[in-house]
Amino acid sequence: MTETKPRLLVLVGPTAVGKTQLSLEAAARYGCEIISGDSMQVYRGMDIGTAKASLQERSIVPHHMIDIHDPDHPFSVAEFQERVRGLIADIGDRGKLPFIVGGTGLYIESVCYDYQFSDIGVDEEYRAELNSYADRYGEEALHDKLKAADPETAARIHPNDRRRTIRALEIVHIAGAPVSREQARHKKESPYELCIVGLTMDREILYKRIEARIDEMVGQGLVGEVERLLTRGYTTDLPSMLGLGYKEIAGYVKGDYDLDFAVELLKRNTRRFAKRQLSWFRHMTDIRWIDVTEPNFSEHLQTFHDILAGKFTPDPE
Repeated sequence: MTETKPRLLVLVGPTAVGKTQLSLEAAARYGCEIISGDSMQVYRGMDIGTAKASLQERSIVPHHMIDIHDPDHPFSVAEFQERVRGLIADIGDRGKLPFIVGGTGLYIESVCYDYQFSDIGVDEEYRAELNSYADRYGEEALHDKLKAADPETAARIHPNDRRRTIRALEIVHIAGAPVSREQARHKKESPYELCIVGLTMDREILYKRIEARIDEMVGQGLVGEVERLLTRGYTTDLPSMLGLGYKEIAGYVKGDYDLDFAVELLKRNTRRFAKRQLSWFRHMTDIRWIDVTEPNFSEHLQTFHDILAGKFTPDPE
């Protein structure tokens, strides 16, 4: 007898595309518990800049992988994979449908497919060498090394994200192959009965939504949030503080430039990030896409239900 795979529903898409609203509606209908697929929402005290679901939204549907670490914890994709796979089993055992919602492509793929991170070890001496190189020549120069070794992965890692850049270079060094090739080798099979839905929209409209969201974040107190983190001793070289919104606003708080410049820098960097997100998701062939350019939520929700029809049955009313 063939063993039935555990069910897993996933919703992906670039920042500001509208994942939260759709996920809450769908979660209520399909009896889901939501697992955040965002690598930054794990950090406590980083709420506005990571666009976490509100406490009210979290009271409607259980959410996981939010506020599990302080910002100085070295969170990794391997830890994400281990924790989320445990959550999927636990949620399924309780008769609920696990529902990953987010925009961090590598993290989500690591769960959806058969990635074996333990296959590739570490080389502390090589890491130290790369850290010394970055200290001497800067993050951009380190990132240029990755561009030369693995341009596909380099396009998805922010030049200031030293930790991920070094890990990508370390994999090339140890495995003799780029991260992207290792991922392709591992992601052929999924351990789950998998349904991935992606949201997309016209690029210019998405950019306007991004800019409006950032203005809203600033209005909600993003500057104060960054000030509190810095006051608590979380320095700007931490991976968490390199996240969108924190690095740019920290520059303003430290007096490197004015607030208008910080906001424009954040808008530019977020537009670029959304472009990288879309690029990552476009190579995931299992995604069923919904174009949400036209503001017709009920129609988009119906399309979502149509995709799931026959695969995951809604909870009875």
